[in-house]
Amino acid sequence: MTDRDILPDNFKPVHYDLAITDLDFKNWSYKGTVRIDGEIVKPTSEIVLNTLELKLLNAKFVASQGKSDESWESTTFAEDTKTQRSTITFPQQLPVSAKTSLTIDFTGLLNHDMAGFYRSQYKPAAPPAASVPRDEEFHYMLSTQFEACDARRAFPCFDEPNLKATFDFAIEIPDDQVALCNMPEKESKPVEGGKKLVLFERSPVMSTYLLAWAVGDFEYVEAFTGREYNGKKLPVRVYTTRGLKEQGRWALEHAPKIIDYFSEQFEIDYPLPKSDILAVHEFTHGAMENWGLVTYRMTAILFDEKLSEARFRNRIAYVVAHELAHQWFGNLVTMDWWDELWLNEGFATWAGWLATDHLHPDWEVWPQFINEGMDQAFSLDSVRSSHPIQVEVRDGLDVNQIFDKISYLKGCSMIRMLASNLGIKTFLKGIAIYLKKHAYTNAKTEALWSALSEASGVDVSSMMRPWIEKVGFPVLTVTEGKQQISVKQSRFLSTGDVKPEDDQTLWWVPLAVKGKVGSEGIEPLTLTTKESTIDGISEEFYQLNANATGFYRVNYPESRLKLLGSQLQYLTTEDKIFITGSAADLAFSGYATTGALLSFIQGLKSETHYRVLSQALDSIATLKSIFGDDKQVNKGLEKFTLELIDKALKQVGWEGAKNEDFNTSLLRKRLLLTAVSNSHEEVCSTAFQRWSAYQSSPSKSPIAADLRAPVYRAAILQDPSAAVAALKKEWFTTPAIDGKEICLQALGHTRDEALIRHVLLPFLFSPSPPAAAADSIPPADMHILAGVLAVNRVGRPLLWAYLRDNWAQFEAKLGGNPIVVDRMVNVSLPKFTDLDSLKDIEGFFAGVSTKGFDRTLEQVKDKIRGRAAYKMRDAAGVREWLVANGYA
Repeated sequence: MTDRDILPDNFKPVHYDLAITDLDFKNWSYKGTVRIDGEIVKPTSEIVLNTLELKLLNAKFVASQGKSDESWESTTFAEDTKTQRSTITFPQQLPVSAKTSLTIDFTGLLNHDMAGFYRSQYKPAAPPAASVPRDEEFHYMLSTQFEACDARRAFPCFDEPNLKATFDFAIEIPDDQVALCNMPEKESKPVEGGKKLVLFERSPVMSTYLLAWAVGDFEYVEAFTGREYNGKKLPVRVYTTRGLKEQGRWALEHAPKIIDYFSEQFEIDYPLPKSDILAVHEFTHGAMENWGLVTYRMTAILFDEKLSEARFRNRIAYVVAHELAHQWFGNLVTMDWWDELWLNEGFATWAGWLATDHLHPDWEVWPQFINEGMDQAFSLDSVRSSHPIQVEVRDGLDVNQIFDKISYLKGCSMIRMLASNLGIKTFLKGIAIYLKKHAYTNAKTEALWSALSEASGVDVSSMMRPWIEKVGFPVLTVTEGKQQISVKQSRFLSTGDVKPEDDQTLWWVPLAVKGKVGSEGIEPLTLTTKESTIDGISEEFYQLNANATGFYRVNYPESRLKLLGSQLQYLTTEDKIFITGSAADLAFSGYATTGALLSFIQGLKSETHYRVLSQALDSIATLKSIFGDDKQVNKGLEKFTLELIDKALKQVGWEGAKNEDFNTSLLRKRLLLTAVSNSHEEVCSTAFQRWSAYQSSPSKSPIAADLRAPVYRAAILQDPSAAVAALKKEWFTTPAIDGKEICLQALGHTRDEALIRHVLLPFLFSPSPPAAAADSIPPADMHILAGVLAVNRVGRPLLWAYLRDNWAQFEAKLGGNPIVVDRMVNVSLPKFTDLDSLKDIEGFFAGVSTKGFDRTLEQVKDKIRGRAAYKMRDAAGVREWLVANGYA
């Protein structure tokens, strides 16, 4: 790019020496001094660097001129809050010099916005150290979140990913607390006032967004890698606030093994002398890959063997693997600029699943990825307002616009498709070449393609360029002939209104054909033209995209799709999930009928695999969401759903065997939840009995972790007023790390309009203070309740009306954190199915600044258009199919 809005190039930083002192827990402020060593490459009287919410006090510049040093001082600072830059003007021109230093004294804020150097509130699980800051409701820990552009909130810096440097860090803290940083502690010195100055070892060369530190009442559990690194095994620690460290054991069981696994697979030893994991009480994302000090949302890292749902085992194992993959891919080698963020996230997502599959082959994580990840990627990328995964980003401040699931999930799908076609061993060899060639530097996407081409002998760049640089993905439309099929690729849009100008991309498509006459395996054919004919295809059975490694949809003739529903013995778990998802997307967009989808799902009545049934149930849930206003259709879909799950439900029951497999425990929860939501009399009755017993005597009748969700849902539907009050109280008091999330999800299903208006919406949007902590959901968790209310037919319009009418209060509560605002818009609005609601949304946001979420807003509007078009087009057809097949 030639039009990037980047810092002037007259100063090149090479090293930072940063000291933070005078932490003030009353005014939530601190003092800092940073010395930035570097090189002046062009004469200048101004140095421009990044700052945000910092006050610069004075600056001193020293340049080495042969045997002597010259120095200049300045207090002339010009801050531009829009570009988040400060210009330091010196009285004289600074000369070209290879050895210079810029020292700045400054003050900063310990904000509560989950960005920069910030404070997190929590309720201690054990008596805390005396110095821990607190107010009437909460205690506080301190930590950092710098990606993408928030290092500048914590200290003045050159905050761009390709301006790498080394870092020395020191921080003054109360002597009864703990400080952490990317590197091991070097020494600790006592200072006046019951404090200590903690100094850390020098970091390797890295980007500013990867620097991290934390202060708190921390304790840890520790393990060591199996392999040795530089002659010794690496220490791996999980840090928590006091009283929670034992819940870090599950993560600790995985992290050392994953470090060893990646060190072997990438052919480069883990680069740092330690690996720390920190559970942070308030956090925007799932985790952040700071080099050597990875920070996590609580539910993404802590697991209570007695109280946590089984699904969090899976989540934690994967997120730990994802973040550790970044220690090489992203940290050791960093993207050159934010437009290639997908490279970091797509690879780490793929590698995270690769490592999880290595440690837990029984979990079947690739079917999980197809069901959860790939399906989301298809949904996001099927709207006209989607974006290529490699997007031009002029300003780093815009990176939140592309820091979305397309970069993670479509990026992972691209990596998975390429790895499957090159072969995993060849692909990993290419990764090793890439990492070795670009270690401690920055690299572009083309550098990865070059390394993979070197390893494979294949022109990877020409294969992948359309997938990376163009928006969208293809649908392959199949036309059958005598022992042959014709396959035509065209762009898929969920609205079904593809115009010639939308359909200009020609993709390289791996066909992975099963059913070629004379072949028992998968034929690795490819489609490189708009249309092609394949001969020698069995008329009894054939299939495209076997094992679902290709990122595209397949539109079979309706008769073939129905036939595939009776040929499940030929299909893998991945195949069943993929075909169901394709049929659902094709029905939604109008390429095919909803009847074809339902006919295929009918064939899954004997299916008991969790992921296959999940995909089918997800598809039916979409139909209920769009067509369920029609009571006849809603009843018919409920009957259809209960028939689909009947066999599996009877098989899993309410109680699991002592050592049952992981997926069976997940299946039980999903089936019981589905049964409750679809008015299964026996399950609803049993669930409510368990709730009543629990309310009467919690200690004598506890609800098993994996049964909380269906029991809570039954209570919310049968006795909403009492259940809302009880679950709100439980949300505030539960000791279970995941308990708050489960309570919020249950609350969102309330169908009582008065409760939603007068209890849940104030609970969601009121800031604390002035609201009591028990009556205010923290900003980091608002999307959990909002997302469920948006799916709720009663809650959806009430949520939007409250958001619209209280927008200023909403923005004030979130403190301007663009990630949280974007997420709330994304989960709260896309489930409408009528154009009047769309018109209202468009009208409101026409008068509001949408900077920071304008791309997401366009995607939301596209989704509403698609849902409205589907409802108008297929409502009668859905009703007719349900009547004709005896469901309505």
